[in-house]
Amino acid sequence: MSEHQVPVSTAACDAAEPVLATTQAWMQEALLRPWAVGLADVDAQFLPGAHASAAQLLGVYQRSYTLRLRECLREQFVATATALGPAVFDEMADAYLADCPSRSPSLHQLGQRFAQWMDATRPDAQLDLTERESWVDFMIDLAQYEYSLCELFDAPARDDGPWPSMASPDAALRLQPGVKLLQLRFPVAGYYHAVRAGQSPSPPPPLPCTQALVRKAFRVTTYPLQAAHWHFLSAMGEGASVESALQAVARWSGGSMFDTRRSWRIDVRALWIDAGFFELSDSLRPDS
Repeated sequence: MSEHQVPVSTAACDAAEPVLATTQAWMQEALLRPWAVGLADVDAQFLPGAHASAAQLLGVYQRSYTLRLRECLREQFVATATALGPAVFDEMADAYLADCPSRSPSLHQLGQRFAQWMDATRPDAQLDLTERESWVDFMIDLAQYEYSLCELFDAPARDDGPWPSMASPDAALRLQPGVKLLQLRFPVAGYYHAVRAGQSPSPPPPLPCTQALVRKAFRVTTYPLQAAHWHFLSAMGEGASVESALQAVARWSGGSMFDTRRSWRIDVRALWIDAGFFELSDSLRPDS
């Protein structure tokens, strides 16, 4: 051993890890639930400063931490924050952060559970589905749509291709990872884009809809889907080939395979290939 090396006890390191984990958990609780932390607990964790008590110094972090996370949520849910209004959104954001603290070093995932949390904590949760307030459904759908956009910006999509062409056989096509399918109770995409354009839109009336979000060349586009399109893309999302997905649509609709294949070729194939719904299967990629 070099004279400059200091032996470290493995047992001491192992003992320090649970202590650090406990301290980190306490600190997160103190930041997100300041009302639940007593002065005695604060004094036990921190030393006072030259001109402020330990509780006062912790208070600086409590306020700035909450404001920072609240602002991150506002950036992820611009349209939802607009629809709710600043005061209501801030109140909901603080409650969400307390119930669902961040579990990732990346703030990109901060709002991952926001729509589900809104659904679980909705004020009319005890009512029958037919008696619930439709505006809550709208807010949940809007939050789900907005976070889906955030997810796609970070999805492992092939933004640089190579992309299939119209000459690519159906057997070469598979759904690319930058595609996300949504079933919604409100057509929230129009409201979202109006807000992003600086307008002040009114919430749309309820209208069940299915949509595909597609990322290509670092751009995400929303496409409305018919029921048959939903079944086709859902099947491909589960790994089905184009032919198997067409068979699934024919079984669902009760139509013939001739009509189903004809609709695929005439109505959507060219549009979806150009939009970037598909990538080439590995065995048929030019670089494989």
